[in-house]
Amino acid sequence: MIPFLNLKKINAQYAQELKAAVSRVIDSGWYITGEEVTAFEQKFAAYCGVRHCIGVSNGLDALKLILRAYEIGPGDEVIVPSNTYIASILAISEVGATPILIEPNMVSYNIEPSLIETKITSSTKAILIVHLYGSVAEMNPILEIAKKHQLKVIEDAAQAHGAIYNGKKTGNLGDAAGFSFYPGKNLGALGDAGAITTNDDNLAEKLIALRNYGSHKKYENLYKGYNHRLDEMQAALLQVKLPYLDEDNEKRRVIANKYLEEIENPFIVLPEKPTNAGQSVWHVFVIRTKERDRLQTYLLDNGIQTVIHYPIPPHKQEAYIEMKEESFPISEQIHQEILSIPISPVQTNEETTEIIRVLNNFR
Repeated sequence: MIPFLNLKKINAQYAQELKAAVSRVIDSGWYITGEEVTAFEQKFAAYCGVRHCIGVSNGLDALKLILRAYEIGPGDEVIVPSNTYIASILAISEVGATPILIEPNMVSYNIEPSLIETKITSSTKAILIVHLYGSVAEMNPILEIAKKHQLKVIEDAAQAHGAIYNGKKTGNLGDAAGFSFYPGKNLGALGDAGAITTNDDNLAEKLIALRNYGSHKKYENLYKGYNHRLDEMQAALLQVKLPYLDEDNEKRRVIANKYLEEIENPFIVLPEKPTNAGQSVWHVFVIRTKERDRLQTYLLDNGIQTVIHYPIPPHKQEAYIEMKEESFPISEQIHQEILSIPISPVQTNEETTEIIRVLNNFR
């Protein structure tokens, strides 16, 4: 069986370093917001090319904290793609704001910039961009729209660690960015973890307090904050894996390029090849077909695991029953047709070749 993602094999590459990092934390006697968190924050900020990184508990909390720090809440609206993972939208709801869904571009699967201005109102406060599947959103027109209407641009970069747009990495393309280090991400922890990056000094200072009960100094609380801290153990483990991120992303690109060049099947729609402006990190490689369920069964029968990212669009979820009458036909079509095939830095050339052979034989 060719697995969709073999996390055990991925982490086995760094086993000795990871075990040494765990021992270092255990021996330190300090387990919350200490030297390991500070060191990772400095390294990840430098990697993204920003002044600040604030380690937090997970990607959802990262987005929620950014919105809260910008004082976005009840009565405010935040524009967000309609085909994103629900966490992007949950963050908006969590602070009491209203998510305003925008259809994606059918080719890139990222938010369609030309539709954004049609949904801007006097209540709009931010555009929450999602770099879906590891591909960077078309940032230049989005930033122009945001500037024109004085809106914040927040990146959901949970799937795009190290992706590049016009020479700049994600996390350094808007006002602030939220990252997830869920184990399956390109830069994955061994548990839940996340971070926020920004060049906004005031925002960073506020976020440091908000993640820690609203406090900079113990028992003195400036804000009604949260317990959303990155712990020392995950920070230490992420420091082990960060130096390998670019190399691992390049391995994903090699596989993606082979897929794009060699999958030839009229029943299968391949993803867009990134332009010169954007460099995807291929968090997942998503194909489309009107025979999605049949293709998934066929692949499994031929020893290939796949995943659907995501089977149900957010506006069709029970959690957002208030959106049930809204129509997003492009998102609905995408969610009915997409299928993610295996791609990872430990996938062998033989496995990739076999996946291509099986896909090309699908009828």
